[in-house]
Amino acid sequence: MKILLWHVHGSWTTAFVQGDHDYLLPVVAGRTELGRGRVRTRDWPASVVERPAERLREEDVDVVVLQQPHEADLVERWTGRRPGRDVPAVYVEHNTPRGGPDSPCAQHPMAQRNDVLVVHVTAFNQLFWDTGRAPTAVIEHGVVDPGHRFTGELAHAATAINDPLRRGRVVGTDLLEPLAARRPLDVFGLRVDRLTAVPGLTTYEDLPQHELHVELARRRVYVHTARWTSLDISLIEAMLLGLPVVGVAAAEAAVSVPPDAGVVTTSRAALLDATARFVDDRDAARVAGQAAREHARRRWGLERFLCEWDDVLARVALSAPAVG
Repeated sequence: MKILLWHVHGSWTTAFVQGDHDYLLPVVAGRTELGRGRVRTRDWPASVVERPAERLREEDVDVVVLQQPHEADLVERWTGRRPGRDVPAVYVEHNTPRGGPDSPCAQHPMAQRNDVLVVHVTAFNQLFWDTGRAPTAVIEHGVVDPGHRFTGELAHAATAINDPLRRGRVVGTDLLEPLAARRPLDVFGLRVDRLTAVPGLTTYEDLPQHELHVELARRRVYVHTARWTSLDISLIEAMLLGLPVVGVAAAEAAVSVPPDAGVVTTSRAALLDATARFVDDRDAARVAGQAAREHARRRWGLERFLCEWDDVLARVALSAPAVG
């Protein structure tokens, strides 16, 4: 099957393109968000190929995988085919609705259409989005297993957040300073270098995936501070590496970490205390991290993820587009 999609979320795409299909990624001048092409910091198979936007009309695409509202218009402009009508399409919803469930933003961009299946990456997202007429499904994350690498040689906590200053309390940026005041905290991600002059906090900017995994595994606990986001794949990757998790019990994270794998809590004090306990006790971190890894392998295994996606893609490709 030939699938047209964009590189939006690197970790999700890394798992998705492990399937037995051909994957076309649009590329535009400057590699802007309209078409970034292949990611440069991840190891993707040869079945992932770039196509200049102006050449997409030459491609016989079987299914379009949308991930952002503007992509539907780009498909029609670049291929001459309207997703859901002229070419089968699904829309992968990675995020929670902005502003909460009562916000006007909680109505999904595909809510007025019944010809595009909306696939949520968590059950929480499916529950909280208003998808109107659109059919929905849930396919939880699948993650390429980086292997058990935990060493815990650094008595530090770690977290991964992109653009923490802009996203603020949504991703728990306000919790970083009190965490770092208790124990050393290392923050990985994009635009984290803007977090300056915070005692006890060190930032690591946009590491390649393999380097990120090595560095996370040297820490003793992964801290998930987000209040209102979808389940971060970095949390799952940390569990697979063998780190325990301490996190805010919000959104899908509230049901993603079993008691023997760490602590999820709505208590600020408990969050700080649990993080400090794991940083101080390497053996306890190792034991909880092993439980975290076993849980992550069962729940977010790549084989299950790819099988579920193969089923959805086959059904969408074979179904006649609805009129709506």
